[in-house]
Amino acid sequence: MNTLNLTLFERLNAAAGTPEWLVMFAHGCAVELMWLLPALLIIGWLRGGEQLKQPLLEALIATLLALAISGIIGVLWPMPRPFAVPVGTTLMAHAPTPAFPSNHLTIILTMAFSLMLHRYTRRIGSLLLLMAIPVGWARIFLGVHFPQDMAGAALLSAVMAVLVGINRAWLVLPVYEHVAKRLYHWLFAPLIRRGWVQR
Repeated sequence: MNTLNLTLFERLNAAAGTPEWLVMFAHGCAVELMWLLPALLIIGWLRGGEQLKQPLLEALIATLLALAISGIIGVLWPMPRPFAVPVGTTLMAHAPTPAFPSNHLTIILTMAFSLMLHRYTRRIGSLLLLMAIPVGWARIFLGVHFPQDMAGAALLSAVMAVLVGINRAWLVLPVYEHVAKRLYHWLFAPLIRRGWVQR
């Protein structure tokens, strides 16, 4: 483990005697903020038009592929979490699963980078990119990740978002037209007829 990674971890990790309110705030950033992503996907599909639905599907596909690669990395190159070394202060319970790259940050950053590739959803992607900052900080602060885990997530997310974006014509659009839209119209037909959700 390199010196820079440990030095950054020591600077960002919580010190002994950290106030309870700060621990609670960090926990909210590390866990609860992530619930905004499924909410975005659901609301976007129910209330948004095609300009929003297709980029959201692309972001979801990119995220699932990024998580699959993250899992492979974890199997082939399992990096320990700080509490397994052990170093620093741990203020959140977590299973001793491979830490590199951070799955939480991989999810939010892949969504962000993917949405930023579309003009209509660029602002949403930018907001998610800003949201990734407290998520990444909190998971280091609480002692369940090293900074290198966040750097790995950022690199993986950017690469997967771009690769899926480049290949959207055969990877995303057929799924959107022949699977996602048909399933959506079948499931929500009564609500669509009443105008409660977007077609």
